[in-house]
Amino acid sequence: MNAPRRQLKLGAFVMATGHHVAGWRHPGAQPDAGQNIAHYRQIAQTAERAKFDALFLADGVAIRAHDRHTLHRTARAASFEPLTLLSALSQVTERIGLVATVSTTYNEPYHVARKFASLDHLSGGRAGWNVVTSWSEHEAQNFNLEKHPEHGARYERAEEFVDVVRGLWDSWEDDAFLYDRDEGLLFDPEKLHTLHHRGKHFSVKGPLNVARPVQGHPVIVQAGSSDAGQDLAARTAEVIFTAQQSLSDAQAFYTSLKSRMDSHGRHPDQLKIMPGVFPVVGRSESEAREMEWTPPP
Repeated sequence: MNAPRRQLKLGAFVMATGHHVAGWRHPGAQPDAGQNIAHYRQIAQTAERAKFDALFLADGVAIRAHDRHTLHRTARAASFEPLTLLSALSQVTERIGLVATVSTTYNEPYHVARKFASLDHLSGGRAGWNVVTSWSEHEAQNFNLEKHPEHGARYERAEEFVDVVRGLWDSWEDDAFLYDRDEGLLFDPEKLHTLHHRGKHFSVKGPLNVARPVQGHPVIVQAGSSDAGQDLAARTAEVIFTAQQSLSDAQAFYTSLKSRMDSHGRHPDQLKIMPGVFPVVGRSESEAREMEWTPPP
């Protein structure tokens, strides 16, 4: 019996004008890309034609800059909110996954569960949530805090946050909605479940006021590399995005992450690791030599 064919998974990590802060200055760049829906539509449709599995959007709830004196020279000041953007892109694509980054530190589980369930319905079952705990004091100061919460506290909150969101996604059974005009039954009341969650960080009654997502649970993505981040991924994630600088570092990360899954009752194959690849497109060395070569007189 032949072993199942393994396929490479490809995700397009899109950051407006590119990952270089000065990329907007390139003659071929779209300088207003962060606020240009046509630009994102073209990228999403191109990635879909190229058979990419997903479009991935990073995000933060503050301007991504550390130096106000240089901010005006970068393309980091303004961009679309990712769930709003992906909702629009869901209507001009058909197959590609749509992954939005949303913080567990500066949101509430009910909001996040509702928004991703809605995106999953709008896209026909293509939504993914990149779970992050946020990154800077700038974000904290936009949400009534002076300082960003400590790393361990953020991940403790994130663990419970994900559990609550998943519980809310299970508010409705798959076949709960009957739409029976003759009997006057919109849904089967036995198939609606109230969460009644009470924990250290959250008290959420439920149920969710959006039908069960098309996928049941939208895909959970994570990108943490710390011990706490890897534990969260091993317990909850289906995909982890990582950027390793050497083969040995990548192998160590892979081993560390996969070895944690058994303690959470999961098989290692239930989590896909997607390492970052930064392609540089240019002439090959042979082409460059041919262009530089001048024939003798």
